[in-house]
Amino acid sequence: MPVFKQRSVLSGITVKEAMQRQVVQLDSAVSIRQYVRHIIKYKANAALATQSGQDPAGVVSKTDIMGAYYAGLPVETGIGDIMVGPPDTCLSKDTVEDAIDRMQTRKIHQLYVRPEPDGPIVGQIEYSDIVGLLYRYCRTCTQGQRQPDGKADADMTRLSVKDVMSFDVAACNPAEPISQVMDVLSEHQLGAVLIASDDEAVGIISKTDLAVSYVKEIGIDTPAREIMKQPVVSCHSDTLLSEAIQQMFLFDIQRIFVKTDPGQGIKGILSLSDATRFRSGTCRVCGAGRLLDNPGI
Repeated sequence: MPVFKQRSVLSGITVKEAMQRQVVQLDSAVSIRQYVRHIIKYKANAALATQSGQDPAGVVSKTDIMGAYYAGLPVETGIGDIMVGPPDTCLSKDTVEDAIDRMQTRKIHQLYVRPEPDGPIVGQIEYSDIVGLLYRYCRTCTQGQRQPDGKADADMTRLSVKDVMSFDVAACNPAEPISQVMDVLSEHQLGAVLIASDDEAVGIISKTDLAVSYVKEIGIDTPAREIMKQPVVSCHSDTLLSEAIQQMFLFDIQRIFVKTDPGQGIKGILSLSDATRFRSGTCRVCGAGRLLDNPGI
């Protein structure tokens, strides 16, 4: 009798094969102002804080920066005063699937990588690295849409945005102060919040935008409209997941807002972390329907 096994594209792939080898490290005496400049320059979500050139003592994320901004700390404060430690790590030989489980359990967006438990940090892995891996696999899959001869399997059940998206969208009014935006981001554990007026999306504020505002010493009582970014990148809920991922990479964003009907407001959001939940690329060919132990049947 054939045995059905759950399988994903990521099965057997190690962290070493997917990780980034560039890691932002700063001395703990470096100011918040300098930190923000570095993470923007290197497009990083966090940086390791070291003390006297030793092994990293902690991590400073954009969430920590937002907390310092909210608390009114001077931008010349050393990052050692706001760092959280020790860093969450994994081993380079661990599987990518184990790394995803760890990030989801701990509600973090990156893990730092060591070659052995007491070894130096040699890289990091984030959701963007994992989704990039899935997307590259789907582009070369023999049953995917982009066949050399243009003959894709028309009957393949492909994942669309509505299969993966979250329907809980937090929003703020453009007249509300920046402090309220921070409250919403913290309460919902988000990386960005939609700015909407009369159910119409007018902008977006991310933790990066808040970090920049902090360095510019913009007061937290300033209306959200003063720092929000436009336009709001969105897609339709029926859009193929592969196309939505491509759009996120194209715009260098970690989330895309979703509309369910033309002419209506934003009804959902798709993040890179959402895209890793299925772990089977962008169609269902890699799921439980594949016969692994008895492929001849």
